[in-house]
Parts: sequence; C-alpha cells; structure tokens
Amino acid sequence: MAIAQKISPHIPYLRRYARALTGNQKSGDAYVAAVIESLLADPSSFDHELNPKVALYKVFTKIWHSLRINRQKSESRPFDHDIDNKLDIITPPARQAFLLLSIEDFSNAEAAAILDVDEKEFDELLTQAGREIAEQIATNVLIIEDEPIIAMDVEHIVRSLGHDVAGIARTHNEAVAIARKGGIGLVLADIQLADGSSGINAVNEILQNIELPVIFITAYPERLLTGERPEPTFLITKPFQPETVKAVISQALFFESAAHTLTRKTA
Repeated sequence: MAIAQKISPHIPYLRRYARALTGNQKSGDAYVAAVIESLLADPSSFDHELNPKVALYKVFTKIWHSLRINRQKSESRPFDHDIDNKLDIITPPARQAFLLLSIEDFSNAEAAAILDVDEKEFDELLTQAGREIAEQIATNVLIIEDEPIIAMDVEHIVRSLGHDVAGIARTHNEAVAIARKGGIGLVLADIQLADGSSGINAVNEILQNIELPVIFITAYPERLLTGERPEPTFLITKPFQPETVKAVISQALFFESAAHTLTRKTA
C-alpha cells in the first residue's frame, strides 16, 4: 500500500495534535504540511514496520525537533483557545508525551516509539508534565479508599504533584462528610469500602451537590464497565503504576479546568 493511502486517515488527527502542540492552527497545519513534503521527498523516512499512525507521528516528531525553538518554552504568542494556553505551560517534550496519551490515545509503548525514547524516559516525561500542569491547577483531593497502605500510596502520589489532600475516607458516610466541608476539586475513589458500603454511591451523592472530576481506582473495573449506563471517564485498575495515576490526575484536572473556562466564555 502506498504511503499516501496509509497516512491519509490519520492526517486530521495529526493536525489536531500539531495545533495543540504549537498552540496555533496556522503553525500546526504548517508542520503537518512539512511532514507531508518530507515524506514525498524521502519516502524511506516512513517506517513501514510500525503501525501507520505511529510511523506518521514519528516522522512529525523528527520534523518538530529539527527546529530549535520548539525545544524551548514560548514567552508569548497567540492562542486559539484556553486549552492551548494551558498546554503552553508544559515544556515541549513533556507536552508531547501528555498529548500523545491524553488526546491521541496512544499506548505508552507507542508514544515512546513516536518520541524515540525508552519507556522509562517516557514515564519521566509524563511525571514532568503532570507536575507542571499541577503547578497551574493545584487543588484539594478527597481520597476514598479503605486499604491504609493503598491510601498512603495514593496520598503520596497526590502530594508529589503539588496537590493537597482534603481527607481520606474509608466509608460512604466519611466521604460524604468530608465533601460537605467544601473546597474539594477532585475525588479518587475505590468501589468497595470498609463497611461494605459503595464508593460509587458515595461519589453519586457527592456529585448531587458539586460538579468535579472523579477518578475510580479499583480492582473491579468490570463493575463500572457494563455498557448499560454512563461510565466513568477516568478509571484506573489495581494494581496500578504511580506514573499512570499521576498522568490521569493531571489529565482529569486539566480538561475539567479547560471545560469550565470554555463554558464561562460561551455563557
């Protein structure tokens, strides 16, 4: 199959990625055009052994890193919207890692291949992205978890990103009581709690009074992935990797903040 046929379905998504990365539609589209021109001039730069989308994004990365300015933070430039503005606070390599996972939905291994780093280096980039986003979107986090060791691990992850912990709840009633005190910006919740109560029910009750992102961390994802009702946007399966939790926390807060900003603009 010709390169054009392989990459054609993925060009719109590459434009989305490039625009988010540059913070500007014109600049992003120019980079995509440069990628296409590069492939026309040198078809051998396209790795046919990789998934076509991965291979295309890998060529983009080479083009991106060929310009010195793209490895630096920008001081000022026009942005299409506030999401781009927030993304610009992240240094470019970390921003790429964040976008490849959170928006483009690549796996860690695929994203690492695109950026031409090993998976350990990729995890470090994700951690950096999470920390840099957290500096702008720090919040108070409610942890709903009945296992003390797991709760301590989650608390450490949350604090390492620059957030505060509003409280750790072991039961439905404890979670609701902490939430009623106010000031919470994120909930990390297990499903099965100490007294046999449900983290799902606790979250549903909390959400009746306040709108905020929720991340479920559970050993029973099948209880939430039934296809029979609205399912959580953010779901982490136990046992988890700290890097995964960090990335999802930052992703949830980033897009929640951006959504509120855009809602206020259009109201």
